[in-house]
Amino acid sequence: MYIAIYKFVVKPGREDDFIAAWRAMTELLKAEKGSLGSRLHLADNGDYIAYAQWPDQTTYDNGGNNLPEIASTFRSQMKEACNEISTLYKLEVTTDLLA
Repeated sequence: MYIAIYKFVVKPGREDDFIAAWRAMTELLKAEKGSLGSRLHLADNGDYIAYAQWPDQTTYDNGGNNLPEIASTFRSQMKEACNEISTLYKLEVTTDLLA
């Protein structure tokens, strides 16, 4: 299993816009590209951290290719709602004890 951890610094007052776009993009990646889904977390400092799960690195690496046109809209909405979007880590799972 392959994991990506993202950080989003959302503009004040744009939280709902960001979450809606993040949710739509996550659902699209699950339906179209084999993503296993993602969890969005709110950190104590106000940043949003997402944990995205993929079956393997190859599926992750190809996840952004040949998406439906609506994906561009979701990406734009996320970028417009954020001051910063970054990938903090790309990780290979070595031991999984989550239920």
